[in-house]
Amino acid sequence: MIDIDRRSLILGALAASLTFNARAADSSMPDHTMPDMGRDMDKVHWMGNEEIAMLVYDGMTVMDLIGPHCMFGSMMGAKIHIVAKTLEPVTSDAGLIVVPTATFETCPKDLTVLFAPGGTDGTLAAASDEQTLAFFADRGARAKYVTSVCSGSLILGAAGLLKGYKATSHWCCRDALAGFGAIPTDERVVRDRNRITGAGVTAGLDFGLMMVAEMRDKVYAECAQLMGEYDPHPPFNAGSMKTAPADVKKAMIELVADFSRKADALAASSNLHS
Repeated sequence: MIDIDRRSLILGALAASLTFNARAADSSMPDHTMPDMGRDMDKVHWMGNEEIAMLVYDGMTVMDLIGPHCMFGSMMGAKIHIVAKTLEPVTSDAGLIVVPTATFETCPKDLTVLFAPGGTDGTLAAASDEQTLAFFADRGARAKYVTSVCSGSLILGAAGLLKGYKATSHWCCRDALAGFGAIPTDERVVRDRNRITGAGVTAGLDFGLMMVAEMRDKVYAECAQLMGEYDPHPPFNAGSMKTAPADVKKAMIELVADFSRKADALAASSNLHS
C-alpha cells in the first residue's frame, strides 16, 4: 500500500507546476495548450532542514498550535519539536491531549523557529514559570525567528523577547504587551525584524502561511494553502472587533475581562522586575 502524506503531495504539486511551466516555455507547443505562468519554478525552495520548536502546556488553546503546525508540517525536510517541561501529556483548554516530543533540555539549542501558542489562565501560568521563561530567553537569543500566536506573545514578552518590537496578540490582551516594552499593533500578523506574531487563534493559519513563504517560497506557501483548501468564507461577520455586532462585542469583553486584567497585571509585574 502506498503511503502518501501531505508533504509528498505538496512536493508532487510543485513538481507538476515545474513541469507545467517548462512545457509552457516550449515554443514548439501550440499557443493554446500551456500559458506562460510567469514564474521561475526552478527557484522554488521545496526542501529544507529547519528546526522548529513549538511550546505546549496545560491550558493552551489547541488551535493556536494546530493552525501553524499544519502549515509547518507541509515543509518537507523540516523537523518539528513539540516541546514542554516534561514528556508528560498536556491538556488543552478544550480537553484535547497533546504528547510532547522534546523537553526544554533535549530541544535543539539552535532553532530556526521558536513558537509559543496562547490560551488564558494556562498562558498566564506559563508566562510566570521560571523554567519556561528561561527556555525562551535562551533559545530566543539564537533562534532565526521568534514567534507566537494569540496570547502566546505574553510568554515572549515575559521572557524579555519583545522589548522595542512591534507585536500583536488576541484583542483581549494585546494592549498588555506595552507592559513588556513591546509596541502593540492591531494587525492579523505582525513582523518586526525576526519577531513574527499572530493575532487571535485562527490568525495562526495566516501566520503559518507567512512563515512558509518566508522560509521556503511564496509558491510553496500557495501550494500549502491550496492543499489545505484554506479559502475561508465564514457564515458570520463577527470575527474581529472591527466587524462584530455591538452586543457580541459587549458580551465577549465582559467574558474575558478577568483575563485581560490578569494579563495587564502580569505585564506590569514583569516591567517592575525588569
